[in-house]
Amino acid sequence: MDQQHSDTSPRPAMRRTRFVCISDTHNASPGGAFSLPHGDVLLVAGDLTNQGSEKELRKTVKWLEEADFEAKIIVAGNHDITLDPEFYSQYGLYFHNQAPQDPAKCIKLLEDSPSILWLKHEAAIINLSSPSGPRTTFKIFGSPLSPANGMWAFGYSGEEASHIWDPIPLDSDIVMTHTPPKYHCDERKDRRAAGCEALRNTLWRVRPKLAICGHVHEGRGAEIVRWDLDHSNIKYKEASVERWEDPGRGNKKMSLVDLSSRGRRGINNDGSRGHGENIPLSESTGTSAANITEDSSAVPAETLAAAIRGQGGIPPSKRCDNEALSGRLGRRETCIINAAIMASSWPHGSGGKKFNKPIIVDIDLPTWET
Repeated sequence: MDQQHSDTSPRPAMRRTRFVCISDTHNASPGGAFSLPHGDVLLVAGDLTNQGSEKELRKTVKWLEEADFEAKIIVAGNHDITLDPEFYSQYGLYFHNQAPQDPAKCIKLLEDSPSILWLKHEAAIINLSSPSGPRTTFKIFGSPLSPANGMWAFGYSGEEASHIWDPIPLDSDIVMTHTPPKYHCDERKDRRAAGCEALRNTLWRVRPKLAICGHVHEGRGAEIVRWDLDHSNIKYKEASVERWEDPGRGNKKMSLVDLSSRGRRGINNDGSRGHGENIPLSESTGTSAANITEDSSAVPAETLAAAIRGQGGIPPSKRCDNEALSGRLGRRETCIINAAIMASSWPHGSGGKKFNKPIIVDIDLPTWET
């Protein structure tokens, strides 16, 4: 139900929806390495396997299909190599020289699943329709891509990074990528930020409610980023970052991020989609639009701020990101979550495999029913 609402239209009811977020299971399954809490939607942000063999994928698909969620949405990761046929045709024998795999069969396992939605750098609109569920709707974009690092699948170069995330729709409620954005939930054990700067910049433009990722096991956690939208000619700024304290660390409690109206802290993001009927700057600020030039230094700071804050106001300079800002200023915050289940790096050291809990997110979403 990806429809815009005019100011006079009734707003949809909001209901709490529970997401269970995991990533980087690397062949681990519920009941052994970790348990799956109850929820409405299961989000899996890649690295389902170690090397993408058909046997590995069959095992993973089996437990995913048995998992009790109304919607189960996944992306692949760099270790799921058979799901990237182009990569596998070039490098597959380096991994499976004794028993070459058939990517077509591996892909078919996921494509034929009646209960798994596999996103491959694309968006989908989800309407939860179970009578016993929240009956809410959201738009999600999912991608397996991550910055190329060694011989692994779904990699992209630094030259490609500047445009690789252009397909993410600006009206996305959730963005799920295997890679983290740079400087958010992406710190490796060597203290290096391993995320993607271009993705971070795109998140500033899109400003979804949730950004789910994995890939960097040590980066597991969550941060609420408040985007700086008050400086209209400066893109990609952040006003603040609030680090999540895991209530389930070292005990039997759930690892819950409560962003609902019932929680300690909601999220300042109304999911506004923007609209074409922009209010002229002169109407929103009392200043003649003819006096606004490309040179923002000619415009008082309070006028710039008022122009951006005005619902549908037109940013006052060609250096402004008109598309990202106009009519979408209710999208102030994004919760970024690295949901890596595998706590240790791959390959695992002498300490053996260690596992994290799934991260649960409660968030209010609009109902699709009128």
